[in-house]
Amino acid sequence: MVKLVIRTIMFCLFWQFSHAQVSQECVNAIPICSNTPINGGTNGFGADDFNGATSSGCLEQTLSGAIESNSAWYRFRTSASGQLGFNIGHNSNEDWDFALYQASDCSNLGEPIRCNFFDNSENKSFIGVGEDPTGDEDSVHYEDWLDVNAGEDYYLFINNFSNVNSGFSIQFTGDIWVTNPTDALDCSIINNLLGPPIAACENETIILDATTSGATGYEWYSDTGSGFQPISGATAPTYTVTGSAQYRVVVTTAMETIISDVQVGFTPVPVTAPVSDEIFCHIPDMMFDLAAKDAEALGSQDPDDFVVSYHSSQTDANLGINPLQKQYAKNSGQEIIYIRTTSMANPECYDTSESFVLDAIETPELTFSEEVVICESIGSVQIGETIPNPGFTYQWSNGEQTPTITVSEEGEYTLTATNSSSGSSCETSRTVTVSVSTVPSIADVSIDVQDLRTNNIVTIITEGDATNLEYRMDDGAYQSSNVFEGVAPGNHKVYLRDIYGCGEVEDDIVVVGFLTTFSPNGDVLNESWHIEGLSELNSPIVTIYDRYGKLIKQMTEFDAGWDGSLNGQPLPSTDYWFKLSYMDENGNRVNAKYLQSHFSLVR
Repeated sequence: MVKLVIRTIMFCLFWQFSHAQVSQECVNAIPICSNTPINGGTNGFGADDFNGATSSGCLEQTLSGAIESNSAWYRFRTSASGQLGFNIGHNSNEDWDFALYQASDCSNLGEPIRCNFFDNSENKSFIGVGEDPTGDEDSVHYEDWLDVNAGEDYYLFINNFSNVNSGFSIQFTGDIWVTNPTDALDCSIINNLLGPPIAACENETIILDATTSGATGYEWYSDTGSGFQPISGATAPTYTVTGSAQYRVVVTTAMETIISDVQVGFTPVPVTAPVSDEIFCHIPDMMFDLAAKDAEALGSQDPDDFVVSYHSSQTDANLGINPLQKQYAKNSGQEIIYIRTTSMANPECYDTSESFVLDAIETPELTFSEEVVICESIGSVQIGETIPNPGFTYQWSNGEQTPTITVSEEGEYTLTATNSSSGSSCETSRTVTVSVSTVPSIADVSIDVQDLRTNNIVTIITEGDATNLEYRMDDGAYQSSNVFEGVAPGNHKVYLRDIYGCGEVEDDIVVVGFLTTFSPNGDVLNESWHIEGLSELNSPIVTIYDRYGKLIKQMTEFDAGWDGSLNGQPLPSTDYWFKLSYMDENGNRVNAKYLQSHFSLVR
């Protein structure tokens, strides 16, 4: 790559000296229109540009007693509209602050529109406006993006608080550099023959051009830290730079001598190491930690000097846009991840030569029920995955190799589904417990008559395990409890069913009341035996027998009851039995079930 820096200017009857690459005075602020290389740092400050003020925006007095301590001033002008930001890169053990003023001269700076005065206790390497290039979205050292318009002037004040500094670089960022990559900032403000400071990448060709009309001689010098030294044989209008240094040209014309300085800084270009492919089993909502690949991509390179980002296309990686989140929400399937390794000192120095495959093999998901019941009346049931994936293999614990099987015995059955791809396999197992459910049966119904109004209790008693049964009375809803309260007297229908659909039974019951003991002794108490609630039944008939089955008495709802006699003769004290019949809804006479059908006569 050849970056040709051309500045051809006619100078008459005056000397031109370049601004120093770091200016301590606002009035001599270094004009810039692109990224700057790492400079040699700051040392003290000149005149107090804040005129003794104790603060300016977020800035406060430093250890010097003034706002400035080790300061540098820059200025720039926008030539396009859009989103603008910048990074100020520095050593992580140094404490730098900045303030940005929208102003056209130093005598009327006003309050800063962006400002940061946080200490660097977190050992960060960047402060600025926009986004931290390391990806730290929560950095307190970054202020919000700027929305700029063309023709706006800005002054940037950068100050070292701690008196420990080794220099810094300025890197401009934002969407404005996408829409206007070569003219986002106005370079016409730079009145220097060799132009603004130049941030270049290692192995990039930089040609300094001092071509001046009417020049009679050129002398080139370089300063690498020991003062300017002449460059042997460098007498042409242009000079091809070979290393980082401060360069000076002395141009002789018939009328004047022109001296111009410029800083050129070369940044090493990173080399991304080969990165291994990643193959793993995918689970829903999983996150893949791309940061875990950083060390592999950097190899032996210092992670403090370079940042690694990951992109979904080669174009995005080349442009350094749309980086993937380091905690990457990975869907199942295979994709290529493109790596960009970028210098923190100069984001124009990067490598996008490497990529790797991120292959998330779909892990089978089994959704069938883990509890299945065989209805005794049917004898078998199908279990397993009813909507299988044809790309998976299936293996049951009993040796069968189909997604579903039919079983007829209780027990536990385990299905393992496997998905194999790229030499790797992902599997999931799920166990189903099979039990047998018998047809429900009503063994008895307990009727607890309280007052023959609405406070009667009916309890349905079943045979065997009642865990999986539900109960209903008349037209009510099914319930898990076998007890019904508040039952009115009369004829009722009760239902019993298996919750797995293995059968349902129903039966009729009668809620009536009678004395279990009566004593016809002439004392007025319990002189007769009768059944209460008969009026709720259709054509009820009560038949009373002795223990030998002899008919003793037959009554209807209109009888007053039995007085304990047969043909006018008192019967002895003993137990007697009865039956209650009535007409059902179909006109058939039926006997009431589940009644305690005997009582005692006591004299």
